[in-house]
Amino acid sequence: MANENDVVAALVATMLGEAGAAGAVAKLDLDPATTTGDGETVSRAAFAMALNVLLFDDLLRRVPTGAAYVADRIAGGGKLLFDHGALRTIRFADGPTGELPAGEAAFTRILEPLGYHMAEVYPLPRLKMTGRAYRHRDAPETIPQFFVSELHVDRFDAAFGEAAARIFGNSHDPLGQAARTALDLFAAEGAVPFPVAAAALPEIVAAFGRHHPAPALADYETLLGQSAEAAWIATEGNAFNHATDRVADVDTLAEAQRALGRPMKDQVEISGSGRIRQTAFRADPVERKFVGLHGEIVRRAVPGSFYEFITRKIDPETGKLDLGFDSGNAQGIFAMTKTA
Repeated sequence: MANENDVVAALVATMLGEAGAAGAVAKLDLDPATTTGDGETVSRAAFAMALNVLLFDDLLRRVPTGAAYVADRIAGGGKLLFDHGALRTIRFADGPTGELPAGEAAFTRILEPLGYHMAEVYPLPRLKMTGRAYRHRDAPETIPQFFVSELHVDRFDAAFGEAAARIFGNSHDPLGQAARTALDLFAAEGAVPFPVAAAALPEIVAAFGRHHPAPALADYETLLGQSAEAAWIATEGNAFNHATDRVADVDTLAEAQRALGRPMKDQVEISGSGRIRQTAFRADPVERKFVGLHGEIVRRAVPGSFYEFITRKIDPETGKLDLGFDSGNAQGIFAMTKTA
């Protein structure tokens, strides 16, 4: 049963155990309004926050550079303000992606019942992608946003499309009945009983992973020749591409991290408005399996995920924090996964 004072920690504990949940939650500066509950039910905001805690924890396990930065912050008595997570999806011209709904629809079916709405669309023409920001209705400044991007396979040549079909056409759907039941109830009622939430959580967390078999090396190289982003999805799937820490001064932070010898992006990306400044560590390399020409397993180091930083300023027109993104910034940040 959920602890009435911290339903998020109780939910996270169903997957990480009490000690693991305590460590994961302690890293983040969480809004009490999104974490507390009555011990019987779980609001959509609390479930969304628990999901984000688990996805942030997963990213740190896969990104040693980000984990080292976070360890420094925690050792210094600080906490992280989780601004947003980003993921990449595949969209064919027609039809689904294997068993998965096409492109971002694989995630809108999760995000919308949990209280998110599509706030803005960001064309990413250099990458032949489209990004969309999903913002939470209940606590837009304190529940992390999702930046969901789609790669448009039909904007590449025929050889690319054939390789993409072979890699992604066998994708399976990780959502089972427990997730579907909870999402339907969240959509209808805005809250679910704690046991229903706990049963659904592993299936929904699993959606943020890779759902297709190891790609053929030749197909991977075909994608890589035209799109580093498509090649990244071929090895990493729909896992968080990056998680982002909202900080007071991204420029000063970048200088400090660079002085520590960490693989920081060369420059800070600045939005057209000047209110949003972003930078990131370069992606940590990971080893992935591929299928060789004769069916043998081949291992290769490829770019994994990375950790990002953002500074947001007040929008003078609204008097509120500017929660937007910028297409130019996004395309610059995406370059962090171009090399291993």
